[in-house]
Amino acid sequence: MAIRRSALDLLARREHSYAEMLRKLRQRGATREMAEIELDRLQEEGLLSDERFCEAYIHARSQRGYGPVRLREELRQRGVAEGLIERYLRSEQWDWSELARQAFARRFPEGPAADLKEKSKQLRFMQYRGFGGSWQD
Repeated sequence: MAIRRSALDLLARREHSYAEMLRKLRQRGATREMAEIELDRLQEEGLLSDERFCEAYIHARSQRGYGPVRLREELRQRGVAEGLIERYLRSEQWDWSELARQAFARRFPEGPAADLKEKSKQLRFMQYRGFGGSWQD
């Protein structure tokens, strides 16, 4: 019962992936087997969903100016299945070019740089944020 209570406490704060929940429950002293049984039960009840986590994570992070390259890696680190990541990142819901332009405009309101040193700085920023060349017009 304590495992379920811990899991529900975590889920009350935000969505989590299965792998994140397993790691956190293990840190709280649950055995792997007991944690997996409870997580499987939560999935069956619809309280734990990697799909819902993936969509919520992409939405939240994209609104903060992060692009698909970085989000893909962050989701992999959180144990989300590759196919699920790709399906959500390729969704029509996200206009990555527009989100990239917005992130660029927020960070560089003066627009694209003229000199090479400043252009390099802008490119590094956009790559760090997870955008390819789709932000450049």
